Amino acid sequence: MKEKESVQLFEEKKVRTVWNKDEEKWYFSIIDVVSVLTESINATAYWRKLKQRLKAEGNETVTNCHGLKSKICDNL
Repeated sequence: MKEKESVQLFEEKKVRTVWNKDEEKWYFSIIDVVSVLTESINATAYWRKLKQRLKAEGNETVTNCHGLKSKICDNL
């Protein structure tokens, strides 16, 4: 699996991404996307609370994964 990590800009905000060449798919940092869409001061807390609410509603699309480290995390 070949991947290319990069930072994309959306309305002057940085969004961490990874391109998976084998799957021909982009993967985006959900925390960065939440930050862009909600303009929340603490996107991590916002996402954590949203996951709780979705789970309480019976939504099974949210996993128990707490978070993954990104190699480009320090570049933001």
